[in-house]
Amino acid sequence: MLARDNQSSREPPLKRTPLYALHVASGGKMVPFAGYDMPVQYATGVLREHLHTRQAAGLFDVSHMGQIALHAKSGRVEDAALALERLVPQDIVAVAPGRQRYAQFTNETGGLLDDLMVANFGSHLFLVVNAACKAEDEAHLRQHLSDSCVIEPLPDRALIALQGPKACSVLTRFCADAAAMRFMDAGPRSVDGIACFVSRSGYTGEDGFEISVPAEHAESLARTLLGHSDVLPIGLGARDSLRLEAGLCLYGHDIDTSTTPVEAALEWSIQKSRRRRGARAGGFPGADNILSQLESGAPRRRVGLRPEGRAPVREGAGLFADAASSEQIGAVTSGGFGPSLNAPVAMGYLPSPHATVGGLVFAELRGQRLPLQVAATPFVPNTYKR
Repeated sequence: MLARDNQSSREPPLKRTPLYALHVASGGKMVPFAGYDMPVQYATGVLREHLHTRQAAGLFDVSHMGQIALHAKSGRVEDAALALERLVPQDIVAVAPGRQRYAQFTNETGGLLDDLMVANFGSHLFLVVNAACKAEDEAHLRQHLSDSCVIEPLPDRALIALQGPKACSVLTRFCADAAAMRFMDAGPRSVDGIACFVSRSGYTGEDGFEISVPAEHAESLARTLLGHSDVLPIGLGARDSLRLEAGLCLYGHDIDTSTTPVEAALEWSIQKSRRRRGARAGGFPGADNILSQLESGAPRRRVGLRPEGRAPVREGAGLFADAASSEQIGAVTSGGFGPSLNAPVAMGYLPSPHATVGGLVFAELRGQRLPLQVAATPFVPNTYKR
């Protein structure tokens, strides 16, 4: 997933984030990812980058993500929220100014077109979507919401994430408001004198912040944060192992157009107001299927998996009910070594009867069957500031 692919002459050239030069100057090993040239690791190496983020603070470039402002033509943020609820199963109206919420775009069968963050900035909504989906997401918004909203992509902004137990003490030096923020607070903040958008959130399971910064100031701000002795630059390799330990889905791997939020064990993100008998029940694509699964259960579930032994089980490995069966019942969607646990971890999908925590399944690994225990996620407890 993170290895460098050979770029054919017919493929478009890789895009570069505003921090590309800094990555190269910092010794980043650059690889193609979602159409961008991104650092997979630095000289420190993936293992040390991962552990440093768990122990201190890591700085991630996530500028390849899409940033979109959604303005209601009426001027009322409530109308933008109601409009967006036509496309997602979450309660967006209830997101208070200065707060944000995790959401998903769904299709007509309840599958996931993308997952995203939605913040209420008081006058409008601010969306962060996945890099590989951002063009399709913008088109989706324009197709369905242009009657009531102005969709404004923000390509002139970079996005950096400061993650880890020391992230708050570091950022507070440059943003006085940081310490008072709670998990999922979001809004305009001044960081080192630069007008930014800051949220207390991230993708590692650790406390931390995501900072949307004008592109022309991105390298300066990144260098300022990296100048702190507790902060190291972190590449895509450690980002992937951190989010896997945290039990967080990666779009295109653990979730896609064939998985519903309930199958993906994301039903916690669907508030009562959007469920049957709720104040604004349904009204989003695939509502019949999703609401039915919320009440009656889904045929399969995303689960955590703990392989026995030291060998990681990778994405795509087939899952079987026992060591001898030839009938595949599921598959691994993410897998690797968990440095914090010093053991392999994985996630995948199993039929609901096999998805009970503590159960045993088997993976095909180099022609042999390896036992895996179905496990609760996250594998490493999160440290969000509630």
